[in-house]
Amino acid sequence: MSARLVVAIVPDTEVENIEAILARHCRRFWREAVPGGLEKFSCLVQLRYTERLLEELEANFAETPGFTAYVEQLEAILPPLEETPETELPGSDTPPPTALERFFTRDRVSTDELYDDIAESLQPRPSYLLTVILSSVIAGLGMRSGQTAVVIGAMIIAPLLGPTMGIALAATVGNGELGRKAAMTLVIGSLLAILAGVAVGMLVEIDPLIPELRNRTLVQPADIALALACGAAGVLAFSRAASLTLVGVMIAVALVPPLAACGIYFGAGFPVASGNALFLFAINLVCVNVAGIAMFLFQGLPPKSWRMTGGILALWVFVLLLLASMMAGRLVLGLGTVEMVAEAIANRM
Repeated sequence: MSARLVVAIVPDTEVENIEAILARHCRRFWREAVPGGLEKFSCLVQLRYTERLLEELEANFAETPGFTAYVEQLEAILPPLEETPETELPGSDTPPPTALERFFTRDRVSTDELYDDIAESLQPRPSYLLTVILSSVIAGLGMRSGQTAVVIGAMIIAPLLGPTMGIALAATVGNGELGRKAAMTLVIGSLLAILAGVAVGMLVEIDPLIPELRNRTLVQPADIALALACGAAGVLAFSRAASLTLVGVMIAVALVPPLAACGIYFGAGFPVASGNALFLFAINLVCVNVAGIAMFLFQGLPPKSWRMTGGILALWVFVLLLLASMMAGRLVLGLGTVEMVAEAIANRM
């Protein structure tokens, strides 16, 4: 349902002000008195108007004693809220959206909802650390035995989903604190995933030439396309409040298996193959962030500073081009081919 129920509670002295605000952002709202000299307003708001309503409420009442606002999801509304150019609510001081902008932003949840969705996953709690370890072990054992279904099971756990989305979201809206938390949590999770893979490589006998593992040591142009698609699809689903499991599969397909393979090869005594898997992870991580930031902007997520967000995106693109150039050089020299990797592993054995 592309609408939300926004509930705002203000002192009764602010009734006139809040009614003027709600008239600019809501299709329908009603009022009721609550104890303590407060008034409660329940508002039906389309998703594409939720963000600007919350921003105006915060700007006008953030310092007002007794002010509270929260958002609830809705399953159905009768009669339905129509969304056409003719029924569009008047904007504030911003130009009206184009037909393309209206189409791509109508189902996106607000920035506050995005923050809430990933807030808990940006804390390296014991549950997060254990989930990362278990996910890497499952992925490693699945690749070691060539069982794709087991690898997918590790993806569904999706421990790196929150930090990865947090980095892209922080870069888009210019939230430095969010970016630092997400980056730190991602670094911790990545190191743990590698260490878990090392343990698997040391304790379990592996065949380094098995395709599920060997493919994580190869970096091809198709891998860049896959990672870009994973990042874009993941953000698209995440910003529409899709199942986190669905988003996790999109992101984890590009991040968890290379980390697990990196650890396994290192633990089994194949440092070159381990480095190749880590290189694949680096390319995938950069691609996911490039596609994630671009998709957030494409959906109309408002940056705090276009110059800052554009600079961060340009930096990610530069790093991606640098890594892609390294990949091309490796392919030209034959360092990234299946035959070269297989020969190097075979000689090591």
